[in-house]
Amino acid sequence: MIEQLAREEICRVGKSLFDRSYVHATAGNISVRIEDGFLITPTDACLGFLDPDRLAKIDMHGRQLSGDKASKTMALHAAIYNTAGQFDQDISCIIHTHSTHCVALTLESKTPSSDDEALPELLPAITPYFVMKVGHVPTITYASPGSAKTIEYVEQAIEVYGQAGTPLRACMLSRLGPYVWNSSPSSAMATLEELEETAKLFYLKNTLIKSLTDVQLNELRTAFAVRW
Repeated sequence: MIEQLAREEICRVGKSLFDRSYVHATAGNISVRIEDGFLITPTDACLGFLDPDRLAKIDMHGRQLSGDKASKTMALHAAIYNTAGQFDQDISCIIHTHSTHCVALTLESKTPSSDDEALPELLPAITPYFVMKVGHVPTITYASPGSAKTIEYVEQAIEVYGQAGTPLRACMLSRLGPYVWNSSPSSAMATLEELEETAKLFYLKNTLIKSLTDVQLNELRTAFAVRW
């Protein structure tokens, strides 16, 4: 993506998410991959009040070239671009939020007790658009924000799903929030919105929700080439 357009899109998406309460205070960050590196929102920046000229620019080796101090999550963003890019080469934007209903589900769901235990998924396949627009969302074992362990866990999850033929568009950091990625800022925002709204449906429903059947999932795979 052209750098100036990427700067404008990061600010537009950040304001849209903030204005509609998908992000709050200084929580969350957005990055875009450009030809000679990355742009990412500054540390402790409010996504609703971003300045295109103050976004942090990072080169391919992780060195900051300009702008305000980069978000401390840049290392995780870079790891996602590198690992997910093996299975999906058009990834150009990553969004991280502390989405309320997504986080709420991790407060009561089971997370792995060891590195060898399979990752639980945040949500079952309860709506066709969740299956089509988001796909599987593994819940990553809790680790302190910004820790190297989180990067390791996320890389492992992306590898496991990618090798199984279902490349991820999202993962959920337990007690923190989702990371979503897609081919553009608009597409990544739509993925994030669908994920949080599905989490809200699941959280608010008091009775057991049945997942789509295997037949229904196969129909979606055939008609829309979904990643499930």
